[in-house]
Amino acid sequence: MSTSLLQLAAANLKKAVPLMLKYQIPTTPTNYALWYAYVSEQNPQLNAELDATIKQNQSCSPVTSELLFRKHVADPVELDVRDMRKNLDAMVCDLSQSLKDTNSDTATFQAQIDKDFTRLADLENQGFSLEQVIGVVRNIVKESANIRSSTVSFTQQLQKAQSEIDSLKTRLAESEKDVLYDALTNVLNRRAFDEDINAQIDLAPEGCCLILIDIDHFKKFNDNFGHQLGDLVLKTVAKRVQEACRDGIKLYRFGGEEFAIIVPKSQLRVARHLAEAVRRALEKLSVKDRRSDKVIDSITASFGVAQWQPKQDAGQLIEATDKLLYEAKRLGRNRVMPISS
Repeated sequence: MSTSLLQLAAANLKKAVPLMLKYQIPTTPTNYALWYAYVSEQNPQLNAELDATIKQNQSCSPVTSELLFRKHVADPVELDVRDMRKNLDAMVCDLSQSLKDTNSDTATFQAQIDKDFTRLADLENQGFSLEQVIGVVRNIVKESANIRSSTVSFTQQLQKAQSEIDSLKTRLAESEKDVLYDALTNVLNRRAFDEDINAQIDLAPEGCCLILIDIDHFKKFNDNFGHQLGDLVLKTVAKRVQEACRDGIKLYRFGGEEFAIIVPKSQLRVARHLAEAVRRALEKLSVKDRRSDKVIDSITASFGVAQWQPKQDAGQLIEATDKLLYEAKRLGRNRVMPISS
């Protein structure tokens, strides 16, 4: 790796790390790669999407970071994502230790050089012999050789890391999408929800609202029309709700016939208005099985909406929202609770 590339890499890292600290981004290999790409300004679309996410949420959730990394940084090749992460973790640890060693050697070298040049200045002021000057110069040459050896070692580590990164490209194939996506509805899954809601509450909980959605009488759809049409209902509902989720708002399949929406940096009034708009949109849905001509045109859903309260953790926010959802179903379904905000 050339000196200019090393300097560029160091400069980009110096830009990326403070930004990650500012926005409370976990220092994982994936996030390092994502923010390194961001500060290099080589991908305008990545920068625009990351800027929009930060503006909306004052941070970037684990799932959003992963999706941006897959979309803009990783190349689509055949590889298991978990193995890649393990290898990257090990590589970063090795590089980190190597960098610490090199920095330590550099500091020692700098101190010795300063001492040697002070000695030369003293010799000049006090009068000096040729042997004394040669002794100091020899010392400088020796220390230069030491620091060069340390730097060469670190450069070799970087070259090895680059080679490993090149071999750790990820493929965004359907077989890997189940890591974050629900296979049936193609919206984010429960694992993604758990990661995002915990990160949101840990890092930027103020104004975070949660909406839980339960399709009314879903078991009857399966019993009366079959599971195939029941699956079609789930996919159609997910698509309609997804269309309403904008500006950093994400939809997740929470489990079974339940969905969840995280509304960051908002207010209960705004989240409730979104839930009501979705409820009305679902009432208009009609699902038809082309093979049997069976039609379902009575799709409704019940909604619970809650806003994070001080000292709540993610589990308590989910529990509070779930209680409101249960209340909506108890009162007759097809409604949003609380009634007003």
